[in-house]
Amino acid sequence: MYLYLAWFTLVVFFIKWYSLRRRQNSAPPAPPSLPFIGHVHLLKEESLHLSLSSLSRRYGSVFSLRLGCRPFLVVSSPSAVEECFTTNDVVFANRPDTLAADCVTYGRAAYVWSPYGQHWRTLRRVSAAEIFSSQSLLRTAGTRENEIRALLRVLHGGKKKSTAAATVDLTYLVSTFVFNNMMRVVSGRQLVSEEDIIGGDAGREAVKQIRGVFPPTLTLVSCDFFPVLRWIGYGGVERRLRLIHGRRDVFLQRLVDEFKGSKGTRSTTCLIETLLSLQATDPVFYTDDVIKSVLMVMFVAGTETSVTAMERAMSLILSHPEKLQKLSDEIDENVGHDRLLADSDLAKLPYLRCIINETLRLYPPTPTVLPHVSSEDCTVGGHSIPKGTILLVNVWAMHRDPEQWDRPEEFVPERFQFESERELGHKFLPFGMGRRGCPGSGMALRTVSLGLAALVQCFDWETLSGDVAAAKPLEAVCFAREQAAHIFEQL
Repeated sequence: MYLYLAWFTLVVFFIKWYSLRRRQNSAPPAPPSLPFIGHVHLLKEESLHLSLSSLSRRYGSVFSLRLGCRPFLVVSSPSAVEECFTTNDVVFANRPDTLAADCVTYGRAAYVWSPYGQHWRTLRRVSAAEIFSSQSLLRTAGTRENEIRALLRVLHGGKKKSTAAATVDLTYLVSTFVFNNMMRVVSGRQLVSEEDIIGGDAGREAVKQIRGVFPPTLTLVSCDFFPVLRWIGYGGVERRLRLIHGRRDVFLQRLVDEFKGSKGTRSTTCLIETLLSLQATDPVFYTDDVIKSVLMVMFVAGTETSVTAMERAMSLILSHPEKLQKLSDEIDENVGHDRLLADSDLAKLPYLRCIINETLRLYPPTPTVLPHVSSEDCTVGGHSIPKGTILLVNVWAMHRDPEQWDRPEEFVPERFQFESERELGHKFLPFGMGRRGCPGSGMALRTVSLGLAALVQCFDWETLSGDVAAAKPLEAVCFAREQAAHIFEQL
């Protein structure tokens, strides 16, 4: 009997050893690691995507890391991305458990971070139908157009027909445009009035405050790699996240309560009213926390990224006057000067879209897309990926890969004139892809495109001395175009 037991133990040991050896042989390449911390010491760059780019040049476009107790898969090639989000799309449809998810997502009610399941499907479907569908974008076109008119009035100094040069803080003005637009979509009212924008101090304080309420917060932190750090309150990270969430909750609950108290007294329908009408039909699902989670996603994902994209686009065309002139000529030819361009005119401006795409290629909104986690064992690039592995897609590295792009570090909008976004496939992913791809890409593109085009249609621009790309805030000199005099009269 003991002999049989010994043979059985030996066979089980051999099978487990062989399976482990086979898995190790088919695992993605990985740098040498240190005990306990794994590869944390290799993330030396200021930004995660730069560190991962350096490692991918040495270990390939598919490699693995261990950061503390968490295994990671890092991919930066179109073929690997396609395999992750087509063949293995369901496998990687979940988000990992993180400190931020615990602290700022209303118990993972926010669909950006909620588990892949019925809750996520319902909120994703509602968001697609009520916020981001073609019909919804058409319905909010007037809001975008009204806000760009307000911005142009501020820049032009009211309705005075002045062609004098003026130095303007584009970072501040773009921020007011984007936040006012989002605030009106959400609640039907502006965040900052024109008087406060012109006045300066009050408007800047309002923008500063809301940026402090809705900073990006869903990044990975040290406590996610070393759970013991959370137990001891390392660095006050959890406390800061909960403070941010508390400020957000107060702001959002005030908006929701305001609409509950003024039910039926408003002439226009905004997002809060739509969500409250859904709450009336299904109060069990559409709780106040679920409603606030949707609003939170709109502000966090839809404001700072759009501000940055529009600011980067202006910076790039200011640094390349020939591109700015080409865009100005396209607008003059296809829209003219009899009226301010509208949302419906954007389809007539292909070079504008090329500029936006090239800006997003050089500066993707999320250089590494929000992390995914594998719900079961799978295979990527011929490598075995175990369940529980966190997937990071390094979009920054893909967008600047010399094997995929000609002159990848240069600003060349014309490259998008010869290939459609569909033909570009999986090498151009400014908004991610798959089930967890950004549903608000259409709204973001319209907002940024309309703002950029209107600024070019109505003003001539010059840079101040110095490095435009490094300027913080972005400042430039603008002149009201004589051809746009009729447009200013209509504002």
